[in-house]
Amino acid sequence: MAGRIEDYALIGDMQTAALVSRDGAVDWLCLPRFDSPAVFAGLLGTDEHGFWRIGPAEAMAAELPAPAAEPSPAADRVRLTDTGDLRVPPATAAAPAVPADRRRYRGDSLILEQEWDCPGGSVRVIDFMPPRPLAGRDAVPQMIRIVEGLSGTVRMRSALRMRFSYGRVVPWVHRVEQADGGHRTVAVAGPDSVWLDGEAETYGRNLTTYADFTVAAGERIAFALTWQASHLDPPTAPDAEEMLDATADFWHEWAGQCTYQGPYREAVIRSLITLKGLTYAPTGGIVAAPTTSLPEDLGGERNWDYRYTWLRDAAITLSSLLRTGYRDEARAWREWLLRAVAGDPENLQIMYGIAGERELTESSLDWLPGYEGSQPVRVGNGAAGQLQLDVYGEVVEALHLAHMTGLVRNDHAHHLQLRLIEYLEDHWQERDEGIWEVRGPRRHFVHSKVMAWVAVDRTIKLLEQTPEDAPSDSHLERWRELRETIHRDVCEKGYDPERNTFTQYYGGKELDASLLLIPQVGFLPPDDKRVIGTIEAIQRELSTEDGFVLRYPTHDESGNNVDGLSGHEGAFLACSFWLADDLAMIGRVQEARELFDKLLSLRNDLGLLAEEWDPREKRQVGNFPQAFSHVPLIDTALRLTACGGAYLSAQPNGPAADRAEQATV
Repeated sequence: MAGRIEDYALIGDMQTAALVSRDGAVDWLCLPRFDSPAVFAGLLGTDEHGFWRIGPAEAMAAELPAPAAEPSPAADRVRLTDTGDLRVPPATAAAPAVPADRRRYRGDSLILEQEWDCPGGSVRVIDFMPPRPLAGRDAVPQMIRIVEGLSGTVRMRSALRMRFSYGRVVPWVHRVEQADGGHRTVAVAGPDSVWLDGEAETYGRNLTTYADFTVAAGERIAFALTWQASHLDPPTAPDAEEMLDATADFWHEWAGQCTYQGPYREAVIRSLITLKGLTYAPTGGIVAAPTTSLPEDLGGERNWDYRYTWLRDAAITLSSLLRTGYRDEARAWREWLLRAVAGDPENLQIMYGIAGERELTESSLDWLPGYEGSQPVRVGNGAAGQLQLDVYGEVVEALHLAHMTGLVRNDHAHHLQLRLIEYLEDHWQERDEGIWEVRGPRRHFVHSKVMAWVAVDRTIKLLEQTPEDAPSDSHLERWRELRETIHRDVCEKGYDPERNTFTQYYGGKELDASLLLIPQVGFLPPDDKRVIGTIEAIQRELSTEDGFVLRYPTHDESGNNVDGLSGHEGAFLACSFWLADDLAMIGRVQEARELFDKLLSLRNDLGLLAEEWDPREKRQVGNFPQAFSHVPLIDTALRLTACGGAYLSAQPNGPAADRAEQATV
């Protein structure tokens, strides 16, 4: 059974990622890319859907099956291809699920270390995936696990159950003899093969590959799992220790580039490393999360596939990277954007595949029971075809910030920005699905209109600095008029004067946490009474007892769902960080710091956050780890660091200038 979402750690190679539980089980791994089918899908089902657990055998020695006798090659081949009933695995099929006594990342890296204290001694398991850039263009994904004896002697067990195609396909597992007299174990299913190399003898039972071994103080025993296309020659077995050193050096050097030196450095660095781990290095695309269908409502249907690149998420990620010193990643994302949008910005999608793919057809995996019974399990994402006008604003804001912080000019990016504004000029008055991808009716969402204003405003500012780039003088004047028109439209139709608050959509009464971005994007100054009224209304009506923020009310006064989905959802962590930002901007800095500290306390012991916090169950929910939670964490840390004392600014130069200044913090 999968652990709580916050029980997992992230390891990755910047092309895919794995989730490792406290008990040493890898319950989620897609190969060879983030969006590939999972080889280990136990996270969304049971052990029968795939896992790899390494842990102490001593803790439950009485329940362990007897170690296999020394096998003959023929007998071993029979066991490894056993066709026993997978649906009824024996209780002792896997290594005992004993949680580690301690765990941590090694310094500023994605190298996980977990330690167990056992009756016979103590042991450490080191898990990591070497970044593929270390091995060149044609590198293949590898997961390396090193078992290190710390004291005494400890009996250990590795239990590996590979199930391809999200737990549906049992591979053909067999040994391949080597010229030196040794052997490798390979699992093959269709186009995929996964190779197991290890320093301990393996045997097969119940369609699972085991290794039972003992590790003494000072000893290290390594295992490696390597993916390769099944029609190609076998991959080279890695040198585990060499790869460990290279991986540690890579992360140490990368983290050392961070320019932020404020009081929240530990949280900021961990969030930046997480964002780097969610980046698909070959293209620069950034996934929203490495998982699919971890529920926003435990046991419910609010389960989505986040293994794609949302323009909104990626654009705000670029902003955080630029302001903390990471220009290479920002430049790579800009190039990804230009390739994905290509020559057709009028048909801008809200999300793409990590290489810029447009077709993200949504389907359900009916054979998976879902995380804690949360169904359906979805792959693909039907929201890719939605109209979300706010995305144009986020993209233009990111391009503008790149310009403000000195990223080398790209003429294609400049041309794209102008094309996006030309599209908005004709379409900003349309209804859309809004930032939250509701599966209800289209509306005139206030946030969408505000971000359309942002797109026009930033483009005007750019052209005022470089007037020679304007298509014509008439364009600039026309767009100034458009900016004023959108601003006036929002203030007249999206504001409720009786309650002194902006609303979720024109003519509505509901609130929406995205309204917290109004002062942050410079639409209105933070000391405007309408801004303060909106912040206070959201605190009253959308806050949980813990003080965290819901995105919007999911039910109307009659109890009917308003977003086309059943059930409820938790507090949205990004929105809660936005509230902390706003409180700081209106001068309530101490309150902002207190909320920020509470949000930091929601991170798991490794500093990771999911998408939401369930205030009833007091646990993280939603896909994990979530870029859209870690980015605002960084932003709020930068703002609070820049605040010092009271913070109240009308931001006359706009937030891009404000953020460019924060880049020096």
